[in-house]
Amino acid sequence: MTLIMRGKEVTEALNRRLKKRSDKLRARGIVPTLGIIRLGENPDDLTYERSAKIRAAKTGIEIRNFVYSEDFTEQELVGIIYRLNNDPHIHGILLMQPLPDHIDDDLVRNAIRPDKDVDGITDLSMAGVYSGDKQGFPPCTAEACIEMLDHYSIGLAGKNAAIIGRSPVIGKPVAMMLIDRDVTVTICHTKTKDIRSLCRKQDLIIACAGHIGTVTKDFMHESQVIVDVAINFDENGNMCGDTDFAAADGFVRAVSPVPGGIGSVTTGMLMKHVIQAAEGKDDFSLISW
Repeated sequence: MTLIMRGKEVTEALNRRLKKRSDKLRARGIVPTLGIIRLGENPDDLTYERSAKIRAAKTGIEIRNFVYSEDFTEQELVGIIYRLNNDPHIHGILLMQPLPDHIDDDLVRNAIRPDKDVDGITDLSMAGVYSGDKQGFPPCTAEACIEMLDHYSIGLAGKNAAIIGRSPVIGKPVAMMLIDRDVTVTICHTKTKDIRSLCRKQDLIIACAGHIGTVTKDFMHESQVIVDVAINFDENGNMCGDTDFAAADGFVRAVSPVPGGIGSVTTGMLMKHVIQAAEGKDDFSLISW
């Protein structure tokens, strides 16, 4: 019988742990606070912001919004980031992206101090993932994969994994995080030869290519675990992942669904990072509690 790794179960357990940590901080007079910077009224930004506020309320985190018009200048935006960098009552900064075309994304995101970069978007945070020196925070979706596997007691040390996708936000960082857990990793992409045969040999697949139907039954075997990170929409407008879920269910050992899988865990990682930042730890682990 296939284990369906649902995000709801992971996030409920995570919420309980984070609320306890938040309560301890508040007892010390520290209110863990996330500053959200948004330009304009992009519907995707508003949806994510609402999700963050719901999760923050459940974990004892305060939200402060910094909302400006889409014609806000690059200089003004960097000035706001510097202000929040130096505000001791703001523990994490979430910059809604993509930014308007007139703003240099690289310049602005890298203005965020790594210790407040709770979304893991700065170059220094990414460097921390690759070097293992633990500066900044890892990208939330990449860490959510590890959180889900740990929650469902999927052993990692000594296993073989295929990452399908090589984006700097998911594919590459999750590969580094798995290596840090003693997993042997193969990163697959559009130029990978005989990808089906390669994936059939793996204990674990992380599907993050962003293409419907990438992982079909001929990628799978009975003792395999599949974490589907992708968000796609079919011709009827229904959300789906990269994996043929119907083929995986009842065949592989475990699989995460889309929707109902990694998405909510990703927001949980954002809240975890805010609390870590508020705790003022300089020795926090990139991927463990």
